[in-house]
Amino acid sequence: MLILFFSGNADVFSQKKTDTVLATKDTLKSNDIDPLTPAKAAFYSAILPGLGQAYNKKYWKIPLVYGAIGTSLYFYSDSYKKYNQYRNAYKRRLEGYTDDKFSYLDNSRLISGQKFYQRNRDLSALIAVGFYVLNIIDANVDAALIQFNVNENLSVSPNLYRNDVTLNTNLGLTFNYNF
Repeated sequence: MLILFFSGNADVFSQKKTDTVLATKDTLKSNDIDPLTPAKAAFYSAILPGLGQAYNKKYWKIPLVYGAIGTSLYFYSDSYKKYNQYRNAYKRRLEGYTDDKFSYLDNSRLISGQKFYQRNRDLSALIAVGFYVLNIIDANVDAALIQFNVNENLSVSPNLYRNDVTLNTNLGLTFNYNF
């Protein structure tokens, strides 16, 4: 913060004007805050999951992002494949064939297998989308919190003190800001 003081002397009779400027520099170190940093991090994570975490220099989160999304996509793929196997076996059963690998199951078991894997497929897709959105939110919030002022000069500490009049122990909070 820059503080400027202006003082002027004006002599009415001589029409002479003199200005002096005294400039002082703020002693506090100010951090430059870029309001677009959270938006950039979120945009990068939306383009490629984990890129926002790399932008925030939180590299340890990238394997977590890919692990969560990858596991969800694996279960989606597996459930989709098994759903199609049960569906195709049921369709063949309706056409009169019984030579599939599910010949030991009756029609009601094939239908319940289809419903089970269809529900798991849909749930896995929803969870994958949820992890993708969570990746974007994490990058945005983390970028906003990086700019938060965590200075050694700011402190809050609990304080116990004895009241001299009533001789009771009181609890209080002390807010300190050191220059």
